[in-house]
Formats: sequence, C-alpha cells, structure tokens
Amino acid sequence: MSTAPVAARDFTILLVEDDKDHAELVFRCLEEHLPNARLHHVLDGQAALDYLLRQGAYKDPARSPIPELILLDLRLPLVDGLSVLEEIKRSPALRQVPAVVLTTSDAPKDLQRAYACHVNSYLVKPMDFEQFSRQVQDLGLYWVGWNRHP
Repeated sequence: MSTAPVAARDFTILLVEDDKDHAELVFRCLEEHLPNARLHHVLDGQAALDYLLRQGAYKDPARSPIPELILLDLRLPLVDGLSVLEEIKRSPALRQVPAVVLTTSDAPKDLQRAYACHVNSYLVKPMDFEQFSRQVQDLGLYWVGWNRHP
C-alpha cells in the first residue's frame, strides 16, 4: 500500500490541543503525509471558539480560514472540548465541518457525550509513538484525502 499523499489541493486543519508534544507529533505526521495541509494550532477551547467564530485576535478571515477538518482534544483549559464541539455543531456555518475528537480518554461517558454532541469521529490516542503516528496519518488521509463532504 502506498503512503503517498492523497490530497493534491490545499486545505486547512484546525488542531485544538493543549499538549505541545502531542501537537508537534500531529504536525509532523500530517506534514509528512499531507504536505498541502495548512495547519492552525490553538492551545485552549476559548482560542478555538475565537478562531472558529472569528472573534478577538481571529477577526480577520485571512488569519482564521474555516477549516475543512477540526481535530479536538477533550481536556482543554478555559473551555473544555465538549463545549467547543457543542458550539461547532450548533453553528450553521460550522456544523458541516468534520470534527474529530483526538483524546487520551477512553471513558465511556466521554465517548457517549461526544456522539450526543454530533462528533464525526472519536479517536483515543495510542501511547505508542508508531501507532499514534499511523493513526494521525490515516485520519488525515481519510478526512481530507478520501472522504467527500459538501
């Protein structure tokens, strides 16, 4: 199976992740396998909402293009990931953007709440680097390269 990039077009991914090491791994994996990705990273839930709703430092659309994929951690400072997810799915302008929870939590209540909030996918981060790298590669290829959405 080829690991060549699938998507030849440019696209935007918003990564909402407070762990800088996890964010760096996501960036490296996506950069290697999806070089056309424009990755935007925010460290907390409030910054994610500001970015997505174009508030505060993100009022300029050039600085906050609507992403084609949102990767969202659950355990975030200021505003938790489930609250961010609820706001995304409540917004007519954002609800069609795929939102993927990428978290360390495998708690059934978190999974159930995320799907109740209409998450598009829920992934638990593996502890093994190689597995994590493969998971990020596959998720990027699926949501941006293979999946079709309006």
